Amino acid sequence: MPASILDGAERPVAVAAPRRAASPFAAIALLICPSCGSSHVAQVLGDNGGVSYVCTACGHSWS
Repeated sequence: MPASILDGAERPVAVAAPRRAASPFAAIALLICPSCGSSHVAQVLGDNGGVSYVCTACGHSWS
């Protein structure tokens, strides 16, 4: 066994470049409030299980 990690290294070792982790938000489309144009939109669940959106800037809601 070599005494050092450099002992016995005749040639450089190829190292793979680290892969970037996919962002959990990569597949989410940017939502824009149809009332004020703000991008500060929250997704909420409706009473019947549907999905609705609420603008946190002006309070407008839509589904």
